[in-house]
Amino acid sequence: MASERPVVIYPPDETGGRRVRAEGAILGLAYSVQDIARLMQEAGLQHWDEMDVVRSRLIEWRGGGPDVWA
Repeated sequence: MASERPVVIYPPDETGGRRVRAEGAILGLAYSVQDIARLMQEAGLQHWDEMDVVRSRLIEWRGGGPDVWA
């Protein structure tokens, strides 16, 4: 089943990193909400910050929300 949201944050891996995928492309591995905001900025959403990441309905969190990193 495909996600209806364009950004997916995958569950943490064994190192605590979470893959970040936007519209089918992997943007990178994040170890914090700040990392996700940086990846989103690099993808063209320059105005995004940590609060945008936490509050956005565009993001689907898998394996726990923005407070789960292990």
